[in-house]
Amino acid sequence: MVGSPSTVPVPVPSPRRPPVPGDGGRQSRHRLCRRHWYENELGWATVPGAPVRLVVGRHFDVLDVPAEAGRAALRHLGPGSPVALRGDRMRLLMAAGSAEELPGLLEWLEWGPSALGLDLVALGAGALMDAPPPPGAGPLGPRPVSPGRSGSQGAAVWLRPPGSACEVEASLPTLSAVGAGGGTPDLVRLVDTVATHVHRIRLRRACAQPFPFHEGPAQAPDQPLAFS
Repeated sequence: MVGSPSTVPVPVPSPRRPPVPGDGGRQSRHRLCRRHWYENELGWATVPGAPVRLVVGRHFDVLDVPAEAGRAALRHLGPGSPVALRGDRMRLLMAAGSAEELPGLLEWLEWGPSALGLDLVALGAGALMDAPPPPGAGPLGPRPVSPGRSGSQGAAVWLRPPGSACEVEASLPTLSAVGAGGGTPDLVRLVDTVATHVHRIRLRRACAQPFPFHEGPAQAPDQPLAFS
């Protein structure tokens, strides 16, 4: 049969959607935003790799203490003094160089040999600190937690997030603030309060431990009792 050949419609594939990034892509963007916030907004150095970690000792040092003791010392900090939480530990940011002053400061406060058993960790030059997510909701991380709550066991969060770079420098506790007045927090009062509460926690835990029961030697049934 002569005629025009029949045309069979060829299905045209629909346009491909752009690939949706997985969790790895989102995490990379979050880390990039976090790193950008610390380096550009605050001027704090970070180290390459994941998780994002801050370089300690340049702009600030860190006093790592039990969260219970740290909460008791919050009254000695300024409203803009940065404080972070990680699980049952609290990290109080203090002026750079303060970590080197801590042993001598505890001795001056007459803690003596008791200071060796205090659950205090000072992080100074050469140390690193996990960078909590910047404050605010959304992809950058959670909002700051309330003072009565603890951070999650796996990640650090800001209890009191840092403000601008100028505000942070003026809000860090320092040894030079002793008797100087003004709004700079006093490092001596901060350390003395923290050490006192850490010592109380240690005593409370020691008292909560059951006393060991030592059984004396067995006495023969026919042996007379001796009284004095």
